[in-house]
Amino acid sequence: MFVRLFYSVLKWVAIGPWLKLAFRPRVEGAENVPDEGPAILAGNHLSYADWLFMPLGLPRMVRFVAKAEYFTEPGVKGWFKKTFFSGTGNVPIDRSGANAAEGALLAARKVLDEGELFGIYPEGTRSHDGRLYRGKTGVARLALITKAPVIPVAVLKTDEVAPPGKAFGRFAQPVVRFGKPLDFSRYEGLENDRYILRSITDEIMYEIMKLSGQEYVDMYANRAKELAKQQAVEPPAKPAA
Repeated sequence: MFVRLFYSVLKWVAIGPWLKLAFRPRVEGAENVPDEGPAILAGNHLSYADWLFMPLGLPRMVRFVAKAEYFTEPGVKGWFKKTFFSGTGNVPIDRSGANAAEGALLAARKVLDEGELFGIYPEGTRSHDGRLYRGKTGVARLALITKAPVIPVAVLKTDEVAPPGKAFGRFAQPVVRFGKPLDFSRYEGLENDRYILRSITDEIMYEIMKLSGQEYVDMYANRAKELAKQQAVEPPAKPAA
């Protein structure tokens, strides 16, 4: 009860109206999100601000997973973080262990089993260069296990509002596009088939790409970030004499 009340106050009174006034976000396809029942909102990930703007145009709560450190930090600052993240419906997971993916899956299942909306970023991390990267198959497993529809989502220009590594960039008008629900019931019982999981994930990423207009890179985002860092520190090759 507290979570829903706190979430409603933030969304409709304390934060949401000011975000709308300052940034005038444009929402398209909100009618594709069901008025009730579970659904997976699978989106691209350009900025930490994505989770603020994605739910803003929907009447329902959207829940995400958040790293456990947000809920365990000591002191007054830690209390405020815990209150904010728990009050906004985020579910804590430990992302440092070997079972982080399984923990996120269990948390997501609990949210969907309760008939709520669950937001997920299949890329696994924010894009460092604005391109769309290969999706991880957890979203496919989640869809098959819970039988919840997957709604592709594209959030644009949040990387201008809050660029990677910065708290704030500049004022821009974010765009949130919700695509048609994707039904994968034809694959029921195949949640452990890695080829099926890859096929489903690629279909979801293709729909996100169509909505966002981003260039697609068939590489995991974390690997792309590592390569970009390596190229930034390596000196350019000297021309042959």
